[in-house]
Amino acid sequence: MRYLPYLPTTDFATQFGPAGFAFDYAMDAAQRSILFWDVMRQRGNQSQAQAKATAPHVLSFSHELLLDGRTLERPVNYGLVRIVPPKGVEVDETRRPFVVVDPRAGHGPGIGGFKADSEIGVALKAGHPCYFIGFLPQPVPGQTIEDIGRAEAIFLERVISLHPQADAKPCVIGNCQAGWAVMMLASLRPELFGSIIIAGAPLSYWAGERGKYPMRYTGGLLGGTWLTALASDLGHGQFDGALLVQNFENQNPANTLWTKQYNLYSKIDTEAPRYLGFEQWWGAHVSLNAEEIQFIVDELFVGNNLAAGRINTSKGEAIDLRNIRAPIVVFCSKGDNITPPAQALGWILDLYEDVNEIRSHGQTIVYTVHDTIGHLGIFVSASIARKEHGEFSSNIDLIDALPPGLYEAIFEAKTDETVGADLVEGNWIMRCEARTLDDVRAHGCNDCADDRRFATVARVSDINLSLYRTFLQPFVRTMVPEGAARQLREMHPLRLQYDLFSDANPWMGLIADLADDVAKERRPVPADNPFVALEKAFSGQVVAGLDAWRQAIEALSEATFLSVYGSPILQAAVGIDASDTKPQRRASKTALHAEVLKTRIEELRAQMGNGGLREGLARSLLYVAIASGAADERGFAAIKRMRRSENGMPAMTLSEFKALIRDQFLMLLIDEEAAVNAIPRLLPADESVRREALSALRDVLNARGALSAEAEQRWQRIVELFGISGEPRADPVPPPPKPTPVKPVRRAS
Repeated sequence: MRYLPYLPTTDFATQFGPAGFAFDYAMDAAQRSILFWDVMRQRGNQSQAQAKATAPHVLSFSHELLLDGRTLERPVNYGLVRIVPPKGVEVDETRRPFVVVDPRAGHGPGIGGFKADSEIGVALKAGHPCYFIGFLPQPVPGQTIEDIGRAEAIFLERVISLHPQADAKPCVIGNCQAGWAVMMLASLRPELFGSIIIAGAPLSYWAGERGKYPMRYTGGLLGGTWLTALASDLGHGQFDGALLVQNFENQNPANTLWTKQYNLYSKIDTEAPRYLGFEQWWGAHVSLNAEEIQFIVDELFVGNNLAAGRINTSKGEAIDLRNIRAPIVVFCSKGDNITPPAQALGWILDLYEDVNEIRSHGQTIVYTVHDTIGHLGIFVSASIARKEHGEFSSNIDLIDALPPGLYEAIFEAKTDETVGADLVEGNWIMRCEARTLDDVRAHGCNDCADDRRFATVARVSDINLSLYRTFLQPFVRTMVPEGAARQLREMHPLRLQYDLFSDANPWMGLIADLADDVAKERRPVPADNPFVALEKAFSGQVVAGLDAWRQAIEALSEATFLSVYGSPILQAAVGIDASDTKPQRRASKTALHAEVLKTRIEELRAQMGNGGLREGLARSLLYVAIASGAADERGFAAIKRMRRSENGMPAMTLSEFKALIRDQFLMLLIDEEAAVNAIPRLLPADESVRREALSALRDVLNARGALSAEAEQRWQRIVELFGISGEPRADPVPPPPKPTPVKPVRRAS
């Protein structure tokens, strides 16, 4: 049935002037409105279809189930699937597998493989086998966070068993809240991980900057976690994930109330597929058991106990992130209002006093900070997948082979002038530069007064939770049976907005018919129509008004938090010493680690003169390269070429190469002069072999271009130690007029 009269295709603006512009715009606005509401109808239908699915997800890749967590001894609603490579994509079974773990933060699974340019997509293109750990909408009754950790350990064991010839253990990617779950498991089972990438993952919940991103104040402003317990009791033992999603929505009212919808309305002819694709994930709400969410808010959000090392398993095992042995890559953004850089990186300050302490634990930490991308864009944006995640996937071996320490990953575009361009895969060059803890502090750091405020929140939260459990919880549980809890979930505003604009509402059938007619006779308004500019200006004013409202609320929230929890009276009442200047969240040290470290140092000292050509080459390379404090993929690619051309020596696995680099680097840190002077004892007597090895070493050092003055002097010393006469300089650039005296190693500390 037709509801609209025939619309002529004449451009009224050319015939009737201003009145024609108005008519064209009015007709376009009416058509866009009908098409907009039809997209809302499709969104509602899509949401209802997802809700009816047994295992809803948004993975765009074919996959096959390998392990169902519901069949384990301690059943959970998680599962492991293998990603089937798309047609035309070949994977190398000898390369380390990638395992993507999606966050269970209110939404359904699949965002890590949402589209071709995604974390899974770029890993497949890099030739890695890929696996995915997802979950079902409803938790298994009684499952806990610890149960999920055990299940994920079983999943990783299965992946490892499927790739006995892989060059390294799996690279595990943890998005958002899956990031802290992966880190917890890695601290308990470090042998399961080859490397770890945590994207947008909050690990240090108290950390942040004044006047920016006040989500960390929420626990204190709500009086602690007793409201979480109340919400779980109202859900009859389940916590509705829609509440978490609503909390995300509240952080950006301009986007929630206007921008997202207006962007669809203004681009209705092209935007619908992208909008519906995202809403398929955003509107698929999942639930958590009361025990799960209470652990998260008590131990992590409010207690900040993970980074402080104050969480123990049911068996009494301490969860200490310093036990992690795999390289850790932290990806965060200044534009992320959910997990700003301070929360993503603050755990490093909680655990370590300087970079040498990071090295003493044998840890390699690499971080990168995007300037603008938002929280979801970190693991959803196609451009981020192609650049940052693509580089991580292609260069994970480089990260794995870095000496222990703290680094920042820098990305540079490859151009025609790039030195060593043939050594670079893709369009970007990843460089890892040595950093200190001061570089982390520059992204936001609490002072002692702020730490005392958050410690006060934790104490107040414990008190309020105890009061609730004693006086109110028995009554609430009695008054809310399972049926009532189900009705409350269905009546949540986030669910209603999908249901009301679906085909379940008979009035939306009229919209569907109108949209069919409009699609056949669509006449978009020209871009130069002045009313289009007016519409955009109006939209800008709406956004500005909502942003001003948000900023006012944020300023009031922060001022309230600082005033209430900064009160010396309240702090004294809950047992916080207002004069205490010690860090409230610093992880404790252990005498055992100091003893083990002392023993390890003596072992390395004794081994400085042991080894052969490989040890000599590795030590020489590190001695020269340490002057620049950086490594990039071109140098590592040259190293791989050198390893392939090593004559007369057995091939090294990646883990053996990593151990070689780590030991030689630590020897240089312990006693640089002794380690360097011992190099001749590691070299063969045959001068031709030494000359060939030195030539290969020069190629590696030249991969990035000319050496610095200090690196050049170090190179000349290596040439002398190799005993090669007439060896050319490592770089073709003439030396500076006045040679710079040899400087000691610059250590990042």
